[in-house]
Amino acid sequence: MDLKSSHVSPVLTDPVPVNKSRLGIHSSVLSYSQPDPPSSTPGKYTRTSSRKSPGNLDDVRSNGWLDAMKASSPPRKKLVKGSNNTQVTHFDSDSEDYHSWMREYPSALDAFDDLVDRAKDKKIAMFLDYDGTLSPIVDDPDSAFMSEAMRATVRSVAKYFPTAIISGRSRDQVFDLVKLTELYYAGSHGMDIIGPAREALFNNHPNCVKSTDHQGKEITLFQPAKEFLPMIDKVFRTLVEITRDIKGAKVENHKFCASVHYRNVDENNWITVGQLVHDMLKNYPRLRSTHGRRVLEVRPAIDWNKGKAVEFLLESLGFSDRDDVIAIYIGDDKTDEDAFKVLRENKRGYGILVSPVKKESNAFYSLRDPSEVMKFLQMLLSWKRQQDDDPKRSPALGASF
Repeated sequence: MDLKSSHVSPVLTDPVPVNKSRLGIHSSVLSYSQPDPPSSTPGKYTRTSSRKSPGNLDDVRSNGWLDAMKASSPPRKKLVKGSNNTQVTHFDSDSEDYHSWMREYPSALDAFDDLVDRAKDKKIAMFLDYDGTLSPIVDDPDSAFMSEAMRATVRSVAKYFPTAIISGRSRDQVFDLVKLTELYYAGSHGMDIIGPAREALFNNHPNCVKSTDHQGKEITLFQPAKEFLPMIDKVFRTLVEITRDIKGAKVENHKFCASVHYRNVDENNWITVGQLVHDMLKNYPRLRSTHGRRVLEVRPAIDWNKGKAVEFLLESLGFSDRDDVIAIYIGDDKTDEDAFKVLRENKRGYGILVSPVKKESNAFYSLRDPSEVMKFLQMLLSWKRQQDDDPKRSPALGASF
């Protein structure tokens, strides 16, 4: 089988219509079974005062929301302007804090030989986050562009290993940023997946839909929260309305989740952002909020996350029941921890956390920023090419799918 074409899966729009029963969500997946209660008409949301007593659990100062917002928003330090006017952090590699971090989560660059030694005679599957991993974190999410060098590197990686990007952004949005048809894509934290077509998937997952890509190749579309689309759209429009007077706030519709960015909001106003989102959610018991890097994300309260998405993609690749496969997941955000945890607990592979500061994680290794991510991927490519050129080595890793 031709290695370069065996797992190409271009992005698609949405599939041809299917019968309604194929789109019904599993009742066991939903955390709530009651119907969505009546909610305020978008644009007519009544603002709830955040001035509540300090002991009131509905106050984000007392129920942990504000603390979580701060904890998920590490302070920037020593920021300078880099290429493309992006902000780059300079690190003190001689500090004790840095060395402590490296002892607990070794650099994937320094530990590269050990990592690939563990992958010897195994096939490798690559999973990548986008923001903060392939692109720098910037003030404007719409300007989070990956460099051409990174794009070329990821394209090369996908030629040798099945590769997927799993992002909190919508699937279409992340594809528009990446622009690579060689990859698989999972948007909305894995609630919108395109992957290889495999008949067993349609027996195991009623929410799988057969479709074709722009080249006519059959693929799988999996959307476990499809019934939530109208609700998320309504929530998005409500969030735009209730945050319109907060300077710096930005709301995005990622199809299966709505995101409220507060990275450009004065910290004194974070409590207002948190309280508005918290109060709005009272009208939507089937939705929940999670915290990312200076962002609150409202999404369906179902048992699904990036870890589940990794498991689904491994299954779609035919790797679920094989012990000769190792998965590598690289990500920088709290939502990536679900994927790290799945790989660690199931002994399926290794998580690599992208972070400039020490933090608790389920990852095994660390990288400091997207530039180190690119260097790691390039090292992996060089190692793979050397393996392919060695006539004494085992069969090609990742050569058959």
